[in-house]
Amino acid sequence: MEPSWWRRPSALPLLLVAMALLIVVVGGSIRINDAGESCPEWPTCFGTWHFNVSDDEQAAYWAANPDQIDSRGEDHRYTTFQIFVEWFHRLLVGIIAVPILWNVVATRRSRPVYGEAVAGAAVFSAVMLFIQATAGYITVRFDNADWTVALHLSLACIFASGLLWQYMAMRIREGVHWPFLQTTKAYLEAHTKRVYNMTAAVGVLLVLGAWVSSSAGGQYNQSCSVGFPNGWPKCQGSFLPSLDGPGIFIQMIHRFGALVVGLILVLNLSNMRMDAYETKGNQALLRSAEITTGLWVLNVIVGGSYIVFAKVGDFPEWLSLLHLVVGVTAFLSAVYSTFCVRFARAAWAEAKTAVPLGVESE
Repeated sequence: MEPSWWRRPSALPLLLVAMALLIVVVGGSIRINDAGESCPEWPTCFGTWHFNVSDDEQAAYWAANPDQIDSRGEDHRYTTFQIFVEWFHRLLVGIIAVPILWNVVATRRSRPVYGEAVAGAAVFSAVMLFIQATAGYITVRFDNADWTVALHLSLACIFASGLLWQYMAMRIREGVHWPFLQTTKAYLEAHTKRVYNMTAAVGVLLVLGAWVSSSAGGQYNQSCSVGFPNGWPKCQGSFLPSLDGPGIFIQMIHRFGALVVGLILVLNLSNMRMDAYETKGNQALLRSAEITTGLWVLNVIVGGSYIVFAKVGDFPEWLSLLHLVVGVTAFLSAVYSTFCVRFARAAWAEAKTAVPLGVESE
């Protein structure tokens, strides 16, 4: 009898994926609480290792470290909660480092069972965590410049994707019979590029969204006004507004990008649906593409709601966080589809050599 999921070795990378997503959510909370600059240096925070930094202690730190004064000026004071969110984000990164290192050790020990590729994936995740920490330092060093926020989020998604691949590879080695592994060769040949295009499109949109949300400290969110329909789906009461101001220009790039990505998803999904009836494997691959497209639709609604339910100077920031979470989930769903294609193609390649999937050749 197969052991419980939490007792299988593949449970570790799955747990790490969940932790990576938690770090992304907390990172999003930093932005919506205007806490991105609440710890002026890295890895310490106001010269301490804790988050309870009083107003007087902040003033003393600015006086002693004038080069660390951020864009808000030396008279600005951060709340304990703002500092805590940034501090907690860093703590989570430190905590996840322990199982990440154990993941490297465990996969190296189990190479005869899971193979060199899985061991390599564990090393990749460890390297990505180090790069993520470096990106976190860069984000603090440049006071949350828009490009640093986009870079930080992109690296986090790559980190989570590597762990997702490792989990899927290990489960296949453990003998799981996922339907997508029986996708027909003809269906794979016809639609592999479509799946790749969908994943690339969602990834570009995610990065674009991070750039837009962090430009000018997030102030460009209200460039198109608020409410329905003048703020959304229109911008300043028009579907084709003047692009004189940088805020409107950036907002329209994001909206146009979402429209283009939607067209890519819908068109590719329509082509995939036409001949997916042949086997359960084809239908499973189609279903993963449908989930990605559905998440895109949901995120468009969430993004629109953020503008529709806003008031001038008062935005429902929990919707902004939800927008980020759904966007990251859509990207990971698209990445999952890509991995399904790659593992299905590998299954066909192994079938040619007459080696059953999940069994090491002798």
